[in-house]
Amino acid sequence: MSQQQPHARSTGRTPSRTRRPRAAAPAAALVVLSLVTACGGGGDDEPAGGGTAAKPSGAAAPAAGVVAPAKVEVIAGLAGCKVKIRTEADELREGVCHTKKGDFLITTFPEEKLKETWLESARVYGGKYLVGMRWVVSAKPGMLEPLRAKLGGTVRELSGIGPTANGS
Repeated sequence: MSQQQPHARSTGRTPSRTRRPRAAAPAAALVVLSLVTACGGGGDDEPAGGGTAAKPSGAAAPAAGVVAPAKVEVIAGLAGCKVKIRTEADELREGVCHTKKGDFLITTFPEEKLKETWLESARVYGGKYLVGMRWVVSAKPGMLEPLRAKLGGTVRELSGIGPTANGS
């Protein structure tokens, strides 16, 4: 009943068994969002496509004027943690950092439009995210400002959709 369709073009590479299928990466990202307690990822200063963001806060870069590049390991190093990669896909890379103050998730994207698509999907969950060029950090809201001071980016609040906790 479920038949896989062939890819439109071949890359000449043999698929690795450790790589997740392309369709699983966005689904995995959404599952991770639901597991990160009301934390989210953010974007650039200017939201694309009419604005998935509400209430950007603070300056776009830390005092040093540096904005973290879109590489999970580099962002983790700037944040002062050693990252464990948990998703490796064409659309995104994702790693988890464990610190004394709490855990957070770093997601990077090869293209800005993929980040914006991810953020649009994350709107379902709502929450605040630290967003930079081609990267998003998901953490408890209290961790976002200290991370912004180290990484740059903008804290973006995404409005959740659907029924509220009281059922209205």
